[in-house]
Amino acid sequence: MAFKLVIFDFDGTLADTWPWFARVVNDVADRYDFRRIANDEMAALRGLGAAEVMQRLGVPRWKLPMIANHMRRRKAREIGETKLFAGVDRMLSTLAEGGMKTAIVSSNAESNVRAVLGPANAARIGIFECGAAVFGKTARFRRVLRRTGVPAARTICIGDEIRDLEAARSAGIAFGAVHWGFTTPEALAARRPDQSFERMEEIPERLFAKGSETLAGVASAG
Repeated sequence: MAFKLVIFDFDGTLADTWPWFARVVNDVADRYDFRRIANDEMAALRGLGAAEVMQRLGVPRWKLPMIANHMRRRKAREIGETKLFAGVDRMLSTLAEGGMKTAIVSSNAESNVRAVLGPANAARIGIFECGAAVFGKTARFRRVLRRTGVPAARTICIGDEIRDLEAARSAGIAFGAVHWGFTTPEALAARRPDQSFERMEEIPERLFAKGSETLAGVASAG
């Protein structure tokens, strides 16, 4: 079976939000009383999962909803700083023309996601499940499956973080790791994603290739 549904993460996968995050994170640390990140520490944090980063910085889980809400509001105020990665327009257009169903599951606000995508790209996305908790994507993935009626074995999540991979596996769907987001390709490869994408144009190339049938079988077995 080939894939029928692609669920995208947004920040770090479709949108280049790392420069904005690196600029504001220490302001957020001061506001919510967790450890600031030194410049020479940034690279090391990109090799860790979200839970490990929180532990390193001393962020208790009970603060996450407040921090996430603050970040969404600030992103909205500074939305002009966030741009799509090169090739996103063409990639989404190619998927739509090929009949692939698409969804976005993100911790970001839907209004922010739509603003960065622009009207044409937003119209190519079938379902938006935004405002997810930091560790709440599994439930959103399952909701997308129910809404679309597409089985897990014919669905792939594409994202840039270890938490995306873990949530996809919890939902029983395949995971494709991108090489241009928050987490380093090496850290993602160590978790054995079902697929890896070094370039944006590889996404439709791989998903519409005959080899995607094999990948769907891997997801079903997992």
